[in-house]
Amino acid sequence: MGLPCVFVRLTGCDLRCTYCDSAYAFTGGRPMSLDEIMVETARLDCSLVEITGGEPLLQKAVFPLMQKLSDAQKTVLLETSGAHDVSKVDPRVIRIMDLKTPSSGESERTLWSNIDHLRETDEIKFVIGNREDFEWARDRLREHELHRKVRNVLFSPTFQTAAAPGQTKGHAGLNPKTLVEWILKEKLPVRFQLQLHKFIWEPTQKGV
Repeated sequence: MGLPCVFVRLTGCDLRCTYCDSAYAFTGGRPMSLDEIMVETARLDCSLVEITGGEPLLQKAVFPLMQKLSDAQKTVLLETSGAHDVSKVDPRVIRIMDLKTPSSGESERTLWSNIDHLRETDEIKFVIGNREDFEWARDRLREHELHRKVRNVLFSPTFQTAAAPGQTKGHAGLNPKTLVEWILKEKLPVRFQLQLHKFIWEPTQKGV
């Protein structure tokens, strides 16, 4: 957080989280070859590249893309829902697994065997929308001793969102201060995370 980063956002997702802030990635975007992506990331001249979505692991070409970016000496991050097997991801890639909390409506989709494939360099993220989410994430943290498996366990508050395609309602959001107070009271070994771009620019602004 706080470092310049190139986002490669891949189209398509098989989840429909209530708090999704990138529903445009379900069907949007334009086709690009691996070479075109490499040229564009080189043009932007940034050493940190994050591959996100949608759900990037739905596209088979993401695997050679991660390899090419790593070969180009980029620090590569992969943000994935945790609903798909991460074991085949290039070991040089830092995997950020976004485990879906109950208010997402998709927590049952988690592939818990992925935890066995995590390394110390990886991260786990929980997006927290209410007290139930917080307690669920806290219990998963303790049950699996996640803070001992990965570099960071991230707790991030939801922002207010409109209903995404396939959902009947959006998400009310959670006050960041409330989440901080819960973390401090329980002395959890986690890192509080904010989506900084939503404070610097308009929350829905793209390409920043």
